[in-house]
Amino acid sequence: MNRSRKERKVTITHVFKTIVWPRRKHLFFGLGLIIISRLAGLVLPGASKFLMDEVIPNNNMKLLKWLVIAVGIAVTIQSVTSFALTQILSVEAQHLIAKLRSKVQKHIIHLPIRFFDNAKTGELVSRIMTDVEGVRNLVGTGLAQMVGGVLTSIICLVLLIIISPMMTLYVLVPVVIFGLISLKAFGKIRPIFRERGKINADVTGRLTETLGGIRVIKGFNAESQETKTFEDGVIKLFLNIKSSLTATSLVTSSATFLLGIASAGIMGMGGYFIIEGEMSIGDFLAFTLYLAFMIAPIVQMSNIGSQLTEAFAGLDRTEDIMNLPLEEDEKVRDIQLPKIHGDVVFENVHFAYEKGKEVIKGVSFEAPAGTMTALVGTSGSGKTTIAGLAASFLNPRDGIITIDGQDLAQVNLSSFRSQLGVVLQDDFLFEGTIRENILFPRPNAGENRLMQAIQAAYVHEFTDRFEEGIDTLIGERGVKLSGGQKQRIAIARAILADPRILILDEATSNLDTESETLIQSSLKDLMKGRTTFVIAHRLSTIRQADQILVIEKGKIVERGQHQELMDLQGRYYELYTYQARI
Repeated sequence: MNRSRKERKVTITHVFKTIVWPRRKHLFFGLGLIIISRLAGLVLPGASKFLMDEVIPNNNMKLLKWLVIAVGIAVTIQSVTSFALTQILSVEAQHLIAKLRSKVQKHIIHLPIRFFDNAKTGELVSRIMTDVEGVRNLVGTGLAQMVGGVLTSIICLVLLIIISPMMTLYVLVPVVIFGLISLKAFGKIRPIFRERGKINADVTGRLTETLGGIRVIKGFNAESQETKTFEDGVIKLFLNIKSSLTATSLVTSSATFLLGIASAGIMGMGGYFIIEGEMSIGDFLAFTLYLAFMIAPIVQMSNIGSQLTEAFAGLDRTEDIMNLPLEEDEKVRDIQLPKIHGDVVFENVHFAYEKGKEVIKGVSFEAPAGTMTALVGTSGSGKTTIAGLAASFLNPRDGIITIDGQDLAQVNLSSFRSQLGVVLQDDFLFEGTIRENILFPRPNAGENRLMQAIQAAYVHEFTDRFEEGIDTLIGERGVKLSGGQKQRIAIARAILADPRILILDEATSNLDTESETLIQSSLKDLMKGRTTFVIAHRLSTIRQADQILVIEKGKIVERGQHQELMDLQGRYYELYTYQARI
């Protein structure tokens, strides 16, 4: 991920407008339940005062019965409202998390190919699955409890003032000091939580790579090296968590100390007032209980504040991703392509992955509909980049690429790529069955079309030997198959897609000579009537190409058909005769 971008913090206003306010019905209902619950909780201190001042001194059994009934009803109301609150707000919070995960995944998957070249898979997984979890504290019980806690504290404060203004004033001093400490601490915690998300994403990313490349690791006896790398990341994560725990424990400890001083003072002042006859035992008991009801939400708010801080830090990272520009700008790419004919033209195209380091330099050529254009050259010459430009995976820095006369940079990508087929050098297969992988571009294709694609790519040559046939599970990335088998499945997938433009990037590179001979004939049938771009190291496979472009250092140095280029005895001749010798 690019760390140089300026990271923006999510504001409370933005979160309120986009997350909280749209769910105001749930939140207001939840807040109502919390208010009812907290008011029911205040019955006990009031009942305690009557018990000490009215019932016991007067032996009033009738009032005792009604007090017990009132407390029982209040406890029942608290239990019911607590259950309802969890069901309504917690469920809605999890629903929001699911929706946000889908939204972030949708945004990420529509980012340009170049974004993924610089991003770790595990890091992106962390962004999608972990960063949004904190919103449960904004929409769930956390925020509602915080608002309810404030309301409860205010009500209790009024009741405390009514009972004893002097004792209340004494209590407020440590409470205010605690509030100031909490605000200062949470201001320092947010950056720690934000950094934790980055560290967690890095560790997850490396772990994903380690598990994915386990054969390479074992092949080079690098288990201890990878273990050390992971341990370093885990320790870094631990130190970050330690920092946040230090800050939160400071808040908790200060609460314990300050409120302990307040309690000691209340004990002394209350005892003095009772002895002097200025306060009854019932008033003192009620004051103590109301004080507990006022302080409990304040202490609880320190935990909720920590949760909300973590939520904002996660939203900071999520917003950073959501602000990245998508691959397709609907205002710019507004041309919807009908069924395309397939004329592709490059006009003075330049491209660079990094500023000032051009990979493609002024490339111009025409690929008429239904023709085969072969791209040859040494490794790193720019062949795959040209194919990526033709597939709209990359956008030219200068120059123009047209499809049927339309500027590809202004064409709606879905309307173009629905008519595009690719067989890449790195044949990516999804975990699942062979059937599912071939059906990937056309999930609703009938059995006849599926079998035609299987036979055309000679997939049946090896699936017939499997007990489950095409329903055989192939493992993650097709790990249970050979390179040649995976390549044939990728070719069958392209055949089933029935594209108008076909890009074959080393499509037969992993095949043995026998398999390649079988597939060459099927590819020949596949390419009929389609505009095809072929990248091949084996030059013997492109002798029938309509045009061969020889690429060196990002430029076309030779072009023509096989025999024409052989007669020139230039770069193509050198490459071809060199391969023939070996």
